[in-house]
Amino acid sequence: MELQEKLDAFQQYIDAEEKIEPKDWMPDEYRRHCIRQISQHAHSEVIGMQPEGNWITRAPTLRAKKILLAKIQDEGGHGLYLYSAAETLGISRDEMIRQLHEGKAKYSSVFNYPTLNWADIGAIGWLVDGAAVTNQLSLRRTSYGPYSRAMLRICNEESFHQRQGYEIMTKMANGTPEQRRMAQDALDRWWWPALMMFGPHDNNSPRTYNGIVWKIKRAGNDELRQRFIDKTVPQAEFLGLKIPDPQLQWNEATGHYETGEINWDEFHRVISGDGPCNRQRMEHHKRVHEEGAWVREAAEAFARRRKAENLTEAIA
Repeated sequence: MELQEKLDAFQQYIDAEEKIEPKDWMPDEYRRHCIRQISQHAHSEVIGMQPEGNWITRAPTLRAKKILLAKIQDEGGHGLYLYSAAETLGISRDEMIRQLHEGKAKYSSVFNYPTLNWADIGAIGWLVDGAAVTNQLSLRRTSYGPYSRAMLRICNEESFHQRQGYEIMTKMANGTPEQRRMAQDALDRWWWPALMMFGPHDNNSPRTYNGIVWKIKRAGNDELRQRFIDKTVPQAEFLGLKIPDPQLQWNEATGHYETGEINWDEFHRVISGDGPCNRQRMEHHKRVHEEGAWVREAAEAFARRRKAENLTEAIA
């Protein structure tokens, strides 16, 4: 087939809501788009373990510690699912990690902000994981099969994370005056970074068009951000907390909340490596990756040995 015929057949297959599988023909740009999106998603899950990890030993109760441990373990598992899905596109995990360490691959800007107190753990679960769920629910129908199947389990677990965070915020919002101030302060600091998670406006995001045409993404950045805002503002009102946006108002005609403009200068600065914790997050990831090299080497040696033993048994 001529290239244009292949492209037309590929698009028709996607438009029919069929899944693209690893051995199927796909345009090079589709493959690159999937690798970029899935690897960025994987990096975000793994780097996202750091802001919460240093609160494991400082959780206020044993129950809270057990839940936080389970959540962080889930995030590591999500990274595993996603790296595995990306590998089916012909890129190795080592290459993805190398790109991350060299600054050629990105992760979500929201994970470059500090967690100052326990209320931040609640805000991350409620807002950050809530934003993630909003985005990821649509990705269950993404056109690339391995990615779609990975998202089924990830979404179930992310929903638990969002409820865990909202429970923390509920307790603090109904606690002592100091706890209530902490909850409001956490909302003030995490609201705008959570909105930035969805990415730039669609008209300023050059990859969004192809992502939607190929159904890798199922909704634009602005649509997903609006869904999150419309869902989250009433939750804040129920807690008696105030969204830190003086321009926030309900538009009866559209049936949506209207908000002030996001500080896109801050977004681009953080995503480019100049956020409050960018260097700390990457230095930690590089150090742990290097310290864990012996584990990977031992696992590879064991796998080679088992393969050789199985080959010997097959010959015998």
